[in-house]
Amino acid sequence: MNHTLTSLPVRLRRNRKTKSIRRLLQETTLSPADLIAPFFLIEGSNKKIPIDRMPGIERISLDVLLKEASWLHERGVQSICLFPVINPSLKTNEAEEAWNANGLLACAIKTLKRELPDLCIMADVALDPFTLHGHDGLVNENGEILNDETVDCLVRMSLMQANAGVDFVAPSDMMDGRVAAIRRALDQQGYEHTGILAYSAKYASALYAPFREALNVQLQFGDKKTYQMDPANVREALLEAELDEQEGADILMVKPATLYLDVIAKLRQQTKKTIAAYHVSGEYAMVMAAHELGYLHAPSVFYETLLSIKRAGADLIFTYAIKQALTEIER
Repeated sequence: MNHTLTSLPVRLRRNRKTKSIRRLLQETTLSPADLIAPFFLIEGSNKKIPIDRMPGIERISLDVLLKEASWLHERGVQSICLFPVINPSLKTNEAEEAWNANGLLACAIKTLKRELPDLCIMADVALDPFTLHGHDGLVNENGEILNDETVDCLVRMSLMQANAGVDFVAPSDMMDGRVAAIRRALDQQGYEHTGILAYSAKYASALYAPFREALNVQLQFGDKKTYQMDPANVREALLEAELDEQEGADILMVKPATLYLDVIAKLRQQTKKTIAAYHVSGEYAMVMAAHELGYLHAPSVFYETLLSIKRAGADLIFTYAIKQALTEIER
């Protein structure tokens, strides 16, 4: 039988015919060291409180966190990030609990560095878990989010974390000038080795709702559009990242991730700095909802999703799907 393609010189399927060849020629790889595990931390011991909108994710006490972090580290995960769930009785309009040197976050950082000294510890720097109104900054009588006054609070929070031993402070508030102020204060207080992971392009996204439930944070008025970014803008994101880099950020973040792959890719062209991306709670929850209905296989979808974020140019990925991803990576 004659075949019209018998002399075809280029056959790309030759590079796909076996698993070993496919792995040999794979352009983008995903490893445990690329992933950062976020944890929601609560007071108490031996506590696990499920989060309804994030199936499989729990608020956990420090003793449980130590076991979880150790398990992940043994499998090659190099970093975790802490998000404290604050008792409502400790919340105020001025967010003083955010820099309490004897509070939940400080004690957790100290314990983790003592028990798991080789694990990289990051911690969120923002006021929303600590404020009655649920915003990331201080508020005046007119409902305006105050930039410079908030930055002063973020500096105090960062210094508390640095003193506790955190490796990276991670300001997620989107106030102007906070990276420069934090870097200056850290250096002046002798914490020049404490890094800054800046949420440089954090968009005002509808995908954060499950996260706010996890932290027990509810906005009492307005929205966050005066400080988080407009989802329509890309050039602004690049400018935000450029300014954070100039101000001393060690790692630049894009958040969310999968709906903003173009932003990650363009930032990759602009900077030589490490880029992180946050695969956020809503991105996680959508896949889990489809999985529970039998529409998708969550581990496979999460692996493909995280691979696409890496392919777009991210070096590090925050993800709640870290255990599912590890299952696929280890296959």
